[in-house]
Amino acid sequence: MPALVNPHGGSALKPLLLEATARTDVLARAQSLPRVRVSSREKGDLMMLGIGGFTPLDGFMTHGDWERVCDGMKLASGLFWPIPITLSTGKATADSIRTGAEIALVDPESDEILATMRITEKYSIDKAHECAMVFRTTDADHPGVKMVMEQGEVNLAGPVQVLSSGGFPEKYGALYMTPAQTRALFESLGWSRIAAFQTRNPMHRSHEYLAKVAIEVCDGVLVHSLLGALKPGDIPADVRTRAIASLIEGYFVKKTVVQAGYPLDMRYAGPREALLHALFRQNYGCSHLIVGRDHAGVGDYYGPFDAQKIFDEIPKGSLETVNMNIDWTFWCNKCGGMASQRTCPHTKDDRILLSGTKVRAMLSEGQDLPVEFSRPEVAKVLQKYYAGLSAEQNVKIELKGHSAA
Repeated sequence: MPALVNPHGGSALKPLLLEATARTDVLARAQSLPRVRVSSREKGDLMMLGIGGFTPLDGFMTHGDWERVCDGMKLASGLFWPIPITLSTGKATADSIRTGAEIALVDPESDEILATMRITEKYSIDKAHECAMVFRTTDADHPGVKMVMEQGEVNLAGPVQVLSSGGFPEKYGALYMTPAQTRALFESLGWSRIAAFQTRNPMHRSHEYLAKVAIEVCDGVLVHSLLGALKPGDIPADVRTRAIASLIEGYFVKKTVVQAGYPLDMRYAGPREALLHALFRQNYGCSHLIVGRDHAGVGDYYGPFDAQKIFDEIPKGSLETVNMNIDWTFWCNKCGGMASQRTCPHTKDDRILLSGTKVRAMLSEGQDLPVEFSRPEVAKVLQKYYAGLSAEQNVKIELKGHSAA
C-alpha cells in the first residue's frame, strides 16, 4: 500500500504533550512557576504543538523566525512556514521574567496550567508589518489584524512542554483527533490519497459538491472542522459538526468520509492561512487540500481565488500536501444541480451562488433554506439552533465582498 505523506520537515511527528509520569512531574513543578495567561489564539497554537499538528516546531517562534516567516514564509532554519506562531505578553510581565527562566502558561478562562515554557528570547515586533505581510492589510476591521494589534507588546520565545489538552477531548469526544490518530485511521482504511476539506461553516450544497469531486480522485476526504474561536455570528462547532454528520450519513458512501476537528482559532488570513492549512494537514496525513472560493477569507480583503494562486508562488517542494483547486461552484437551474464554471455553459441568470455567509444570513433572519442551498437534514439542525438564540445572540450577518455575489 502506498505510504502517507511525511510529516512537515520530513521527520516523524513531534507531539509536545507530556504523558504519564513525565506530565505529573512537570505539572507539580509548574505550580510554583511564574504564570502567563495566554490568549484564545495562543491556546489553540499550544494545543496544536501538543498533538504534533505544528510538527516540527518545538515552541513559540524567535524574532529571527518571526521576521523570516513574515517576509519570506520560512523559519530561520530555512524550513517553509507561512504564518508566525508567537506568544505575547505585556511589557511589565515580560520585564519580570528573565531570559532562561521557566514559566507556566495558563488557560485564558479557567487558569488551568496548559504548558511550561523555557524563555530563550524576549523581543518586540512591528505589529503593523506583520499584519501587512500576513493579512495583506492593516485595516483594524479585519478580525486577524485586530487580534494582532491587541496582543501584548513583547513576544516570548522558547520551547514548550504541553501538559493539557485544553478540554477539547472532553468537549468533543471522538471528533477531536490527533495527527497520529488520523494517520492510523487512514492506514486502517487503506487510504493514501486523502483530501482535507477545511471548514468553519456547516456544509452547504457547494461544500458537498467539492467533497464529492475530491472523492472521485482520492481514496477519501477528511472533513476537518475548526473547533477554536470564531468571529461573532459564526456557528459554534458542536452545531456545525452535528449538521455535517447528518449530511455525511445521508448523502455520502460509507467509508469515504472521516469527520474530525482541530483546536485552532481562525486567523482569517486568506492565502497565507490556506498554506498553513495545507501544512498541518500534511501532519494529519492528507495528501491534498481542497481550495475553493475565498478560502479562509473574510469580507473582500482577498480575491476569490487568491488562496489558490499563492500555492503557485511558493518554492516547489515547500509542502508535500498539494492544493486541489476547484472553481466557483453554484446551483444551476438549467443543469438541474450543482456545477462549476468549468462544467456549466449557462449564464449567471441561471445560477444560484452559495456561501456560508449567505446561509448564515438567511438563517439569522428566520428564512427557510431552499433545497438548492442545503440538504433538509442539515437545514433542520441549523434552524433549531437559530430558533434557540436570543435577540442579542443572533448577530446580524452582513453580506459583502464575495459572499454577496
